[in-house]
Amino acid sequence: MAVVALAVVSGAYLLLGALGDNKQLFVNPSDVVAASYVQGENKIKIGGLVVEGSVEKVDGLNTRFSVINFDSPDPDIPELKVTYNDVLPDLFAEGQGVVMTGKLAPNGIFVASNVLAKHDENYMPKMPDS
Repeated sequence: MAVVALAVVSGAYLLLGALGDNKQLFVNPSDVVAASYVQGENKIKIGGLVVEGSVEKVDGLNTRFSVINFDSPDPDIPELKVTYNDVLPDLFAEGQGVVMTGKLAPNGIFVASNVLAKHDENYMPKMPDS
């Protein structure tokens, strides 16, 4: 019995060690703009809504936009400013959800290395014209 328990504990330890480098936190934009937020070494994953009127194409693929919390946007909490220098997903739009991976720059702007568009459960792809 002790051998089985030791094998289970060892397996769990190895699994958690292997996943340790790949786990990421899911953070609200309001948490990141809070004065008490401290960024760690790893990239973080943030989910939020793209603020209406905030999308700005700077040059080439460089885009700036702002995000707010999904569930309860609070007008008293500042928006999280984001910059992304790559091709945005097709479903990316103002007022839509996004999930981004990246790091917060010293100037307070979130530098996204990956942006995924999030659609609601009612999403239906366009039907081809007959």
